[in-house]
Amino acid sequence: MTPDATTVGYLGPPGTFTEQAIFSQPDLAAMRHQPINSIIDVLRSVSSGEVDLGLVAIENMIEGSVTATLDALAFDTDLFIQREVVINVNLNLMAPPGADLASVRRVRSYPVAHAQCRQYLADHLPEAAFEAANSTAEAARALAEHSDGDTAAIAPLRAAEVYGLEVLAADIADRADNQTRFVLVGADSIAPPTGHDKTSMVVYQRSDVPGSLIGILGEFAARAINLTSLQSRPTKASLGQYCFLLDCEGHIADEVVADALRNLSMKTSRVKFLGSYPSAAAGDHDHAQNQIEVRKAAAWIDELRSRIAL
Repeated sequence: MTPDATTVGYLGPPGTFTEQAIFSQPDLAAMRHQPINSIIDVLRSVSSGEVDLGLVAIENMIEGSVTATLDALAFDTDLFIQREVVINVNLNLMAPPGADLASVRRVRSYPVAHAQCRQYLADHLPEAAFEAANSTAEAARALAEHSDGDTAAIAPLRAAEVYGLEVLAADIADRADNQTRFVLVGADSIAPPTGHDKTSMVVYQRSDVPGSLIGILGEFAARAINLTSLQSRPTKASLGQYCFLLDCEGHIADEVVADALRNLSMKTSRVKFLGSYPSAAAGDHDHAQNQIEVRKAAAWIDELRSRIAL
C-alpha cells in the first residue's frame, strides 16, 4: 500500500481495461486518474514523478505476457511492483449508431485484444482488414470521432458507454473466461508483507554455460520455494544473450526468499529486484508451512551453534 500517493497513471484514454482494473480496487478508484498514451510512457511517468503510481497490463490468459511491460520493467525503469490486479476481460464489437455487421470492412483494436477474437472474426468477418490502435479504448474513441461507415472497434463495454457507440456483437473473445493480470508500480517503497505474497525479479547469467539455468532454479528448489512464472527475454546486449524473469511465492522479508536472492546475487552477474507484493492468487498453505519449517530449522541451527565450545 502507498497511502501518500494521489495520482495513478494508466494506459488511456478512458474506457480501457486498465481503467476498469483501477475501478476494481477501492483505494485506486478514489485517487486521481491520469490516462497516458502507452505502457512505456506510463512507467516512465512513474519514474519521473509525473504520477505517483502506474497500473499496466503484464499478462493475458490467452496471449501470454505483455512484452512491452516486461521489457520496460527489466531494462528501462527502476520501479517496484506494489500489487497485482486480475480482472475478467470481456471484448465486444462496436460501431457508431446506425452501423450493422454487414457493412464492416475494417476492425480496429489493440493487437492483443484483436488476437483474442480470432474465431469470431474468422467466422463473421473473414475479409475485414485489421487496424492497430494503442489501446482498445483508443480504437473506440477514434471511431467515434471519425466514423467512415465501414469500420468497427473491439473494446470493453465501458468504451461503448464513454464514446456513444453501439454494440454489434457482445462477448466475442475466443474464451469467455479470459483474464488479464495487471501490476501496480511505484518508484520508492517495497510493499509490506501480508503472509500471502509474490516476489518478482530479473536474473542475468554471468555466462551462457551448460547448467546455468538449472543452477538458478536450484536456488529455489533447494528452499522449497514455488516458482509461479519463468520467462526468458533477450538482454538487448548482443544476439543470443538472454535473461530470466521469475516470479516466486513469498516476500523478500521472508528469510528463505532473501537467502535465495542472496545466493543468486553471488552466483550470477546481476539480479534486478522488481518487488514483493500481495498475490492475487488463491492462498497457498504450502508456502506458509514452508516458512514455519524455515523458522524451526533456523532455531535448530542456533541451538547447535550455542553449544560450540569457546
